[in-house]
Amino acid sequence: MGAVSARLPVFPWDRLEPYKATAAAHADGIVDLSVGTPVDPVPPLIQKALADASDSPGYPTVWGTPALRDALTGWAGRRLGATGLAHENVLPVVGSKELVAWLPTQLGLGAGDKVAYPRLAYPTYEVGARLAGAEPVVYDTPWELDPAGLKLLWLNSPSNPTGRVLSAEDLRRTVSWAREHGILVFSDECYLELGWESDPVSVLHPEVNGGSYDGIVAVHSLSKRSNLAGYRAAFVAGDAAVLGELLQIRKHGGMMIPAPVQAATIAALGDDAHVAEQRERYARRRAALRTAFEAAGFRIEHSEASLYLWATRDEPCWDTVGDLSKRGILVAPGEFYGPAGERFVRIAFTATDERVAAAVRRLAE
Repeated sequence: MGAVSARLPVFPWDRLEPYKATAAAHADGIVDLSVGTPVDPVPPLIQKALADASDSPGYPTVWGTPALRDALTGWAGRRLGATGLAHENVLPVVGSKELVAWLPTQLGLGAGDKVAYPRLAYPTYEVGARLAGAEPVVYDTPWELDPAGLKLLWLNSPSNPTGRVLSAEDLRRTVSWAREHGILVFSDECYLELGWESDPVSVLHPEVNGGSYDGIVAVHSLSKRSNLAGYRAAFVAGDAAVLGELLQIRKHGGMMIPAPVQAATIAALGDDAHVAEQRERYARRRAALRTAFEAAGFRIEHSEASLYLWATRDEPCWDTVGDLSKRGILVAPGEFYGPAGERFVRIAFTATDERVAAAVRRLAE
């Protein structure tokens, strides 16, 4: 256990438990705006597809069924503008967090290699580097990094936690710089369909990559767009050579999406109506929470996309967390996402309408 503790940071959410207990003691119950887990129902057509495929006694394949690969390439072409994708350009994964955490190891990175990610970022980018024994490196502007030893560059647009969206020009410049230096780019785009004040662009779009997928891979998830966090349904798309290597490694590791989940993924990607309906729910909750937090003295920065408000009262984040927990509201401390977030909190709008209304009332008291 000591060796694990030396390699990895403390699991951040464990540190939030005392504040969660305080919030849960509120007379009207907790309003949990911390983790960002979906709370709305899985759309019926997806549930039906899962149930219809439940009699699946045999092993699924790591690469997925041809029908699943058709769904992945078709959706990426329709939604992301990715042209000419073949089955070799896509690979299903068992939830995007698994992919992020184990990617450096599966790429064969280790001592002497560097993995770069944004200064404010999802903590699993750092965890993945440390699990592989590689050196984690943070950046503000990717093309200003020292390329020496840098093997993997993570992009995240829209950002978790800030909701910031990178422009097509910034993405294009980053991809060009990374190719010049032989650095592999993985772009975490799990919130791409949740743009509010900005229209996020994928690295798979030809305006960004010049019509070539060389050296680039995009990561997508159905957890947020389709309320499928419990299904662990995600995929990557891009450079066929990179994905071919990952496919072989993942075959050896038995990293298979269950057959019923593959069927559910096909149904989810083939239907846009439920995504629009869920976006409307989130838009209402976002507007209500933003208005309430701003009226309560918070300043919201970025937050033009994703499922979060990046907010501050210009005080240490744990003070903000503690104060809100006494009102029965639980938020995530910005420190979880790097030292640069130490005076911010991340507010998820993945609570029910009733709980969001409760938070609005409490903030006005």
